[in-house]
Amino acid sequence: MSIARNLAAVKERMAAAARAAGRDPAQVGLVAVSKTHGPEAVRSALTAGQEVFGENYVQEAQGKIAAVAAGVWHFIGHLQSNKARLAAELFDVVESVDRLKLARTLDRRAQELHKRLGVLVQVNLGGEAQKSGCAPAEAAALAQELTALPGLELLGLMTMPPFFNDPQRARPIFAGLRELAARLARDLPPGAMRHLSMGMSGDFEAAIAEGATLVRVGTAIFGERDYS
Repeated sequence: MSIARNLAAVKERMAAAARAAGRDPAQVGLVAVSKTHGPEAVRSALTAGQEVFGENYVQEAQGKIAAVAAGVWHFIGHLQSNKARLAAELFDVVESVDRLKLARTLDRRAQELHKRLGVLVQVNLGGEAQKSGCAPAEAAALAQELTALPGLELLGLMTMPPFFNDPQRARPIFAGLRELAARLARDLPPGAMRHLSMGMSGDFEAAIAEGATLVRVGTAIFGERDYS
């Protein structure tokens, strides 16, 4: 398996999806999800030109980020409050902020570190009980609260749709996130809704068709995950 070849193929597919939707491919960024893959895999992707990486688990990421010592790192998993302080140290962006208590902990630690931590509000548009994310009706209030926290910079919204065998079935979820962001943007500072993080290996082209500015792709780049 060549990570460089896989990465190039994913970027080609992303560009084609953007063009098919009448969008500039430069409007869509790639978060390479490296969970369960070691530092050597990340270094291979870095060598091939990938800069932004995503991790789901703080403890796994801690050693990996230290070993690689490069790149821009996004936290994309469910974040427990007791891991929030460490996450604020390790990551450049936390995409999975879904409650005010978590946001306040991230904010306090970011201020202690004299950094401004990028955050996205995770919204559970599919209504799945097993998935994290605030309810759509709660997103506006949470976004407003985030803009008042000086250690955080609100960048937009993130969602994970239910799994569908046909990725086109996820498009209403992706469209819903885009429409929600447009509504929230009217009452938020400029740029607060500039990113929509949605779409993974199985459905990122459908997400791009509906306006994704960040797609989170792991398996299509690094291969199947090893959970042993």
